[in-house]
Order: sequence, then structure tokens, then C-alpha cells
Amino acid sequence: QVQLVESGGGLVQPGGSLRLSCAASGYTLDYYDMGYFRQAPGKEREGVSCISSRDGRTYYADSVKGRFTISRDNAKNTVYLQMNSLKPEDTAVYYCATCRRYYTGSDYKYEYDSWGQGTQVTVSS
Repeated sequence: QVQLVESGGGLVQPGGSLRLSCAASGYTLDYYDMGYFRQAPGKEREGVSCISSRDGRTYYADSVKGRFTISRDNAKNTVYLQMNSLKPEDTAVYYCATCRRYYTGSDYKYEYDSWGQGTQVTVSS
């Protein structure tokens, strides 16, 4: 059975850092593009980041660019999201998921599927 388990969330002050981990079981991450999206109360789901399995190409939402870094360790079957300079607006449940880039005809977008249970990130003083 495919399972993704996120960890590393918590309460942090503005300007602080957290590192999320996503461990997979039941399948090998090597062949999947992997990423994170987040869901805050009353807000639409937002794709945060995605990393390619083929060439390591990364994508970041404008809202996190320059602050978040996604990486993967295929030997450990784990994906990481390093989050620095956190802001209160980063507060959300973060989900690890498979991701896919697709072309709309005018732009590239990303969709996320097969996510884990999520981990809460709260940025507050």
C-alpha cells in the first residue's frame, strides 16, 4: 500500500525555520516528481513546490521563492522542504504529494495527487 508520511511541522516564530520531511513506503520515489502543497483555513489549496525525478528541476510558488528549498534523497526514499524566513501567512497544513507539470497552451502549471496526512505549520509570535 502506497503511503506518504510527513513530519517536521510545528510552531515557529516569524523569521524562523522548519524542515519538513516526507517518507514514502510502498513504492519508490525515484520515478515520481514530488512536491508539497498547503491548505490554510478559508483559503484555496496552494501548490508550494515540486522537484523533478528526472533532472532535479524545481518549481516554487512566488509566495515562497527565495525562502523555501525542496530536495530529495532517493536512497532514503524521502523528500524535504526547508522553510526559512517563515511568515505568519505561511501558516497552513502542508501536504507531501506526487506532482505533475503540464502545459496549458500558454503557461506551465502544476497539479498534485496522492498526498499524505499533512503536517501543521504555525508561524506566530
